[in-house]
Amino acid sequence: MIRQLFRQLLRTKPIEQIRANAEEVGHHGLRRTLTAWDLALLGVGAIIGAGILSALGTGLAGGFDSTFGVTRPAAGPALIISFLMTALACGFTALCYAEFASMIPASGSAYTYTYATLGELMAWIIGWDLLLEYAVSNVAVAISWGSYMDNLLRGVGLTLPRWLSMDPRTMLFPTEAFAAAHQGALNLSDKLHYLAQAKAGGLDGAAVFANWSVLKTAPIVGGFPFGMNLLAMIITFLITALCIWGVKESVRANNIMVTVKVALLLMVIAIGAFYVKPENFHPFAPNGWRGIQAGAAIIFFAFIGFDAVSTTAEECKDPARDMPRGIIGSLLICTVIYVGVCAVVAGILPYSAYLGVADPIAHAFTAIGMNRISAIVSVGAVVALGSALLVYQMAQPRIFMVMSRDGLLPPWFGRVSPRFRTPLNATLLTGVIVLLPAGFMNIDEIIELTNIGTLFAFVLVCAGILVLRVRRPLAERRFRAPLVWLTAPLGILFCLWLALGLPRHTWVRFWIWLGLGLLAYFLYSARHSRLRQPAAS
Repeated sequence: MIRQLFRQLLRTKPIEQIRANAEEVGHHGLRRTLTAWDLALLGVGAIIGAGILSALGTGLAGGFDSTFGVTRPAAGPALIISFLMTALACGFTALCYAEFASMIPASGSAYTYTYATLGELMAWIIGWDLLLEYAVSNVAVAISWGSYMDNLLRGVGLTLPRWLSMDPRTMLFPTEAFAAAHQGALNLSDKLHYLAQAKAGGLDGAAVFANWSVLKTAPIVGGFPFGMNLLAMIITFLITALCIWGVKESVRANNIMVTVKVALLLMVIAIGAFYVKPENFHPFAPNGWRGIQAGAAIIFFAFIGFDAVSTTAEECKDPARDMPRGIIGSLLICTVIYVGVCAVVAGILPYSAYLGVADPIAHAFTAIGMNRISAIVSVGAVVALGSALLVYQMAQPRIFMVMSRDGLLPPWFGRVSPRFRTPLNATLLTGVIVLLPAGFMNIDEIIELTNIGTLFAFVLVCAGILVLRVRRPLAERRFRAPLVWLTAPLGILFCLWLALGLPRHTWVRFWIWLGLGLLAYFLYSARHSRLRQPAAS
């Protein structure tokens, strides 16, 4: 009985069957239109987004989470090393992704690769984990896009009520002084109590709440301040509609946005280099390796995205040839740009000047009096975040679609639009999953949750390629990861090292999420798996 259960949990999906499913054509098939260049630009579109535009400041200056009393040590200018180490870790993983993509040219990314190597249970876990990665990434990107767009609109005199551009939790953030006086131990009931006192005039709201100017005008519903990030919800709706319209249309829009944001970041490097002050690089690593590790764990968010390229394998003209080129090419392009931007931003101002700054690049140019450049950066940020959101919104539905094809999710998730030839139901569901949290959640901890989910996926992909080298050493591979018995273990070790740099509460939430996933697997997926049907019959 136990042996049969383990056999069921560890059953793998044959590579030949995966290929056959991917090669199915006809009325319900996905349209194959993507080239290697399209894939590389999709990767750049996904990678360059909220990470470099927002997480850069946190990595340089560290920070303090008043909700959990967690201090994140600053990496300082040594964040350059954090970027290089993170790029190295992602590089090892990218080689494994590239080999998998050349062998298994099917949508599904790490989920599909794990199903072929480590078995159904691990495949379900990684599919569930990818839901966390892509959905939470989308929420973070949408929130960040809404903030940048709100600032742009204010700059041209178009002003939304502040409570329509801020979620309730952010409204209730205490001031640093008030949080320090209470050692960060402020729960929701405490904050609502202080809010009621401040509204009644018995307390100085500005001394308690960092966003008191917003709280003063926000509607109160049931004693709770009402707020929403309306712009984040609007962009999510529009991007979801574009993803339903068609993959080629989505890729064209992405290519335009990628061109704009790469040009923007190259401009930042070229102009900012003239304002770099060598003294700002001292001390180089104010918190030593502890700060470098913490910085790497945070800015890892800036590298997430190259794995999303592999979810479009069934829409490539020649996936076995073009997938490795797209994955590795996008990572190389972004690494060069990231190191240059980090060096310039770290050199313009002392690293401590970026503490609590959500838009570090624009902040750096504003501080040196280059307001026009700062405005251009803000425009570019809107474009950059829009393309990142687009790619993630394309990736998640394709994970749903493949899991549905395998029977691990209901058939509803796998429906392809006969008109647009895109995964219709899964795209609509993804839009709802992202739209609501983006409107009402805070960006805090979202980046960390995204990071831990992605790192877990990367570890399994690196392990899976080693398993495949042992089990299927003679299988056709149009790309082979070089020195795989060195690069794959190093990829695993680097990803685990980065994960250990994340706060404990992030791990707790991650394990809770995986526990919910296991419950869903045993209640539905294990009984409906397509691999079980032949045995049952």
